[in-house]
Amino acid sequence: MARWIGLFALFAVGCVDPDRPGPGDSAPFVFEVPAGSTASGIQPALQAEGLAPGGIGWKLYVRQNPAEVTCLKAGKFELRHDMSLREVFHTLCGAPIPDDVPFTIVEGWRIRDIDEALAAGGFIAPGAYAEIANSKGVTLPFPIESTTLEGYLYPETYQVPPPGKFDPADLIVRQLTTFDEVFRSKHSDLGGRTLHEVVVMASMLEREEPKPEQRPLVAGILWKRIDKGWQLGVDATSRYQLADWNDRKAFLEKLRDPGDPYNTRIHKGLPPTAIGNPAISSLEAAVAPVASEYWYYLHDGTGTLRPSRNAAEHDALRAKYDVY
Repeated sequence: MARWIGLFALFAVGCVDPDRPGPGDSAPFVFEVPAGSTASGIQPALQAEGLAPGGIGWKLYVRQNPAEVTCLKAGKFELRHDMSLREVFHTLCGAPIPDDVPFTIVEGWRIRDIDEALAAGGFIAPGAYAEIANSKGVTLPFPIESTTLEGYLYPETYQVPPPGKFDPADLIVRQLTTFDEVFRSKHSDLGGRTLHEVVVMASMLEREEPKPEQRPLVAGILWKRIDKGWQLGVDATSRYQLADWNDRKAFLEKLRDPGDPYNTRIHKGLPPTAIGNPAISSLEAAVAPVASEYWYYLHDGTGTLRPSRNAAEHDALRAKYDVY
């Protein structure tokens, strides 16, 4: 009789309720399962976190729940100290936390600039991103009139898979989706402009005006010139196709090239495509321009905007601030 009492006591002590919440708090923490690990191999680490029993309790749980403890995956997982043992193993048998890294796309960058940064980081072979973006080689989340995706690839810091696991098409889709969520879906009324026109204007504002608070005023001037049938005279458009945006010699050659469709000193209307990928401040300014008496503008040596009402005032400001 004493023998049976002892066995019963041993069983009672070893019993584990796999659905009982853990004794800790709900703050998440990262738990790593090394490659090739077994349930027994990670038991000490789980016990140290208060998430698994030791001794006979552990052995009974493993024996009674073989399917739950033999499906472990290597990697990092988000656990909580208030998880039950069953929740712990359900998590450890699921998908691990992606080993993503941050990649920043700077506001105003062109497709070629993004491609160069990805290649420099070892994410892609040079040209892989640009080939997809320039050919619109992904399923588009919304209609895009432009011949390329320039202007719609929203600049942001994205968490992306590390080199070797990175797919440029996935990033492009995420950029388009972000553009849709941040801007397009929130603006059913574009002030009588098409989405393509707004995006092209926003890309010029991004390059033309460094201060976001001044962009609505510049937008008003540029839209007024468009509606009047004037040339825009936005020099940034002539830099768009340069390999090096700051190559002054090549830029001056572009300014003299009547065959360049991006030369807005010569050709009227908007350039054929956006000249970069604008931030939300530029997109908002393109949709909500500020009306004014001004028709011209320039920036002085400090980058301060100097608008003018007519050509004579503009020429006087050019002479005053030595801007040609």
